[in-house]
Amino acid sequence: MNTILQQLEDRREEARMGGGQRRIDAQHAKGKLTARERIDVLLDEGSFEEFDMFKAHRCTEFGMEETTIPGDGVITGWGTINGRMVYVFSQDFTVFGGSLSETHAEKICKIQEMALRNGAPVIGLNDSGGARIQEGVASLAGYADVFQNNVLASGVVPQISVIMGPCAGGAVYSPAMTDFIFMVRDSSYMFVTGPDVVKTVTNEVVTAEELGGAKTHTSKSSVADGSFEDDMEALMEVRRLFDFLPLNNREKAPVRPFFDDVARDEVSLDTLIPDNPNKPYDMKELITKIADEGDFYEIQEDFAKNILTGFVRMEGQTVGVVANQPMVLAGCLDIDSSRKAARFVRFCDAFEIPILTLVDVPGFLPGTGQEYGGVIKHGAKLLFAYGEATVPKVTVITRKAYGGAYDVMASKHLRGDYNYAWPTAEIAVMGAKGAVEILYRSELGDPEKIAARVADYEDRFANPFVAAEKGFIDEVIKPHNTRKRVCRAFASLRGKKLENPWKKHDNIPL
Repeated sequence: MNTILQQLEDRREEARMGGGQRRIDAQHAKGKLTARERIDVLLDEGSFEEFDMFKAHRCTEFGMEETTIPGDGVITGWGTINGRMVYVFSQDFTVFGGSLSETHAEKICKIQEMALRNGAPVIGLNDSGGARIQEGVASLAGYADVFQNNVLASGVVPQISVIMGPCAGGAVYSPAMTDFIFMVRDSSYMFVTGPDVVKTVTNEVVTAEELGGAKTHTSKSSVADGSFEDDMEALMEVRRLFDFLPLNNREKAPVRPFFDDVARDEVSLDTLIPDNPNKPYDMKELITKIADEGDFYEIQEDFAKNILTGFVRMEGQTVGVVANQPMVLAGCLDIDSSRKAARFVRFCDAFEIPILTLVDVPGFLPGTGQEYGGVIKHGAKLLFAYGEATVPKVTVITRKAYGGAYDVMASKHLRGDYNYAWPTAEIAVMGAKGAVEILYRSELGDPEKIAARVADYEDRFANPFVAAEKGFIDEVIKPHNTRKRVCRAFASLRGKKLENPWKKHDNIPL
C-alpha cells in the first residue's frame, strides 16, 4: 500500500511541476506567478480541490505523442473565497505556452458546467499562447465549446476573467463574454490579431502593449474593467470584488458586518454643490460619504470618466452605483458613458443588486462625432437598461437634470422606486439661457430683457419643486440626510417583487 501511495504522490508532484523548473523560473523572471501560485493567492488557504490533475492531450501529430504533461496546461477545480464557493481555472504558461488543446478545453468546460449546476461563480486566470496549432480544428472546437458555456452561464452565475499574460486570437472571446475583465499592467495583453499580422495587412507598426495592453483596454476600448500593478494585486482585488457579488442569480449578495451609523449626518454635503451652476465638483465625494465606511469599488475607472460605476455597501448590503461626474465633460452623457453604464445596470439587474443613481446631467453631448457614432442608439442602451431593470432603484438628483438625460437617468417614469432631489436640483427641458433664447427669440437684441427672462425662468424652473408637485420627485431631501434616506429607502425595498412581461429575451438596441 505504501508503494502505491508513493506512486500517487510522485505522479502528483510531476503534475505540480507543470513544464518543469526551468520554465517555472522563466515565469518568475518575468515577475509573474505560476498558475498554481495564483490559485493559492486567490483562494482561501487549503480550500482548493483540483480536478483532472492527470489529464493529458491525445494529439499524435507533429511529434506531440512524445511529450505529454499531466494537466495539459490548465489547472481546474473549486475552492472558497472568504468561505464562499467558487470554481477556478488557471492556465499554465509553462506547459506548451498555456495553449488550448481539445483536452485543455474539456477541463474548462467541465468546471463551467459544474458551476452552472451548483450555482457558483467562475473565475478564469488567463495566460495562454492561444489555440494549440498541432491540433488544428480540434482546438478551435474546444474554444467554441467554452464560448457556448460562457453564453449559457451569462446572467446565471458571475463570471470573472483575469488576463495575466498573453490572450490572443480566439482566446479573447471567452473573456469578452464574461462579466468582468481585469488585466495586469506591462505583462498582459489582448488582441484578435497581433502586431506582426497588423503590420503585414495594414502596414501599421504597433507594439503589443500599444495594440492590446492594459492601458489600451482600460482607457480606450473599454474591453477591460480595471488593471493592476502585478499578479498579487490583481488577485487580491478580485477577492475584494467577489465579496460584493452573489453566488448566482437566485441568491442575494452577502451581507457584511458594518460599523457605520445609518443615520449619520454628513454636514459637508450641504456645501458640496457650488454656488456657480457651471462650476464642477467631485461626485466621488458624495459616493464615499454615503457608503458604509466610505468603501467604493469602482468599475471601469479609466474609461468614460464622465460617468461613475461601481459597488458600495449600505447597511452591509451590496448596492450598484451609477453617477454622473461633473468633473468630466460637465457630466454629459455620450456614447461611451451610455455603453459603460448600460452594461453595469444590466449586470446589477441580472444578479438582483439594487441600483443607486446619482444625477447631475446637463444633457447628451452634442456634435457630429456623437451623432455619426450613433449616440441615439447608444443612449437608448442606457434608457433600455434602466427601463427593463426590476431591482430596487433609488435616484438622487443633486443638481442638473435636463432634457432626455433626465428621463434616462433612472427617472420615476422608468419605474424608479424612490426619486429624491436636493434643494439645489434643477429639473427642466434645458438650461435657462438656452430656453429663453428659444422662447423669446424676438428679444435677443435687448440684453437687459433677456437677463430678466433668464432670471424669471430660473426662479420658475431651476428647482425641484415643479417636478415634486407632479409627483415625479418623491421628496426634496436635505443633502446631509442623504445616507439615512437612501439606506431607509433600500431597506423598505428588500421585499420588492416586479416582473416584466414574458418574453424569450428582449432586443436591446446594440
